[in-house]
Amino acid sequence: MKVILRQLTTRPVRVVFRSLGFLVLFCVFLFPFFWILSNSLKTFKETMVFPPAVFPEKPIFSNYAEALKRMPFLKFLFNSITVNVLILISQFIVIVPASYAFSMYRFRGRGLLFTLVLFGFMLPQQLTFVPIYLMFGKMKLLNTYAPLVLPFAASSFGIFLLRQYFMGIPTEIIEAGYLDGMNNRQIMIYLMMPMAKSALASVALISFITHWNDYFWPLVMTNTQKVRTLPLGVAALRVTDGTTEWNVLMAANMLLILPILLTYFFAHRQIKEALIHSGIK
Repeated sequence: MKVILRQLTTRPVRVVFRSLGFLVLFCVFLFPFFWILSNSLKTFKETMVFPPAVFPEKPIFSNYAEALKRMPFLKFLFNSITVNVLILISQFIVIVPASYAFSMYRFRGRGLLFTLVLFGFMLPQQLTFVPIYLMFGKMKLLNTYAPLVLPFAASSFGIFLLRQYFMGIPTEIIEAGYLDGMNNRQIMIYLMMPMAKSALASVALISFITHWNDYFWPLVMTNTQKVRTLPLGVAALRVTDGTTEWNVLMAANMLLILPILLTYFFAHRQIKEALIHSGIK
């Protein structure tokens, strides 16, 4: 028995078991995307068969054309891109100076203010949407981009991540900048930001993924298609004439998640690098 246990704990065996574990996790997380793709290529009749078929009998791509025809896809896509770009720009304007201040300056109330920033992690959207909705309603800004962008102009996670990254930069580099006659703004822009490119890319990607998929906030803050985003357009396809055409709905969902998959595929290394350097395991 001891010999068997000793053999199971050898390095090659551990590597095999670890690889099998990663493979199982990979399949678990990958299967929902595969299922969406598979159903988007089926006929409506195939999606209603039980037990469901894993692969379509004959892949059809007309579901994508049907999804595009049933909703103003380009309008929703433009709104989603506009909202996400405006959020990213506003977040960088706020989080970069805030992170630099928290990492480099020593001032009274610094710990309390940073605690309040971390407290933002614990505030879900559902807790704050009522006062924000009333505020924008009194300002007559509902059904505009303002309530979709301004509440997210500051990111608690972005400030935390970037602060941790800035604190890992050697102080000798900062002192060299001062000796060269640079002020704090120049050090932040020309020294700190280029060195924190991976952290900035991670903040941008996580923000993009979060707000690209956001359904609740645009639903609450808008009631017309004028500024509504793509998730709301896809949800509108759920019921057509009292029936849910799952093949068309899955095709629309593939169009929705495709930008996220492509973005993460090309930039996942930056996310891993930033999380490692910031001390997050």
